[in-house]
Amino acid sequence: MTFDQFIGMERVDTDAGAESRLTVQPHHCNPTGNINGGVMLSMADNLATGAAGRAYFDKTGERKFMVGVDIHAVMLANQQGGTIRAVAMPVRVGRRVTVIRTQVWGDGDRLLAEVTSTHVPM
Repeated sequence: MTFDQFIGMERVDTDAGAESRLTVQPHHCNPTGNINGGVMLSMADNLATGAAGRAYFDKTGERKFMVGVDIHAVMLANQQGGTIRAVAMPVRVGRRVTVIRTQVWGDGDRLLAEVTSTHVPM
């Protein structure tokens, strides 16, 4: 079982970029009942790594595993229960450095987190 499967992420096919969803369960929450920030960050990191690999392949024709070397997250809001979705889009794709912007959205299209990650090919 991979980590994304373990936390309950489900990939969604879109034309615009990489997207995944997660139905919030009690084990995803902190003691206040809100979603643990680590769940949102893990979701964003996992999705961004895949998006970086696809973007790198589209640019170079080479299949490489893209290693995350930097991640910056701004947690903007939270929610209790429901569903969250992450959407990852390339910001810059180069031969040495790829930058991905991932947004985590909650119920009612409420923006919960903005995550920027930097990846390099292995």
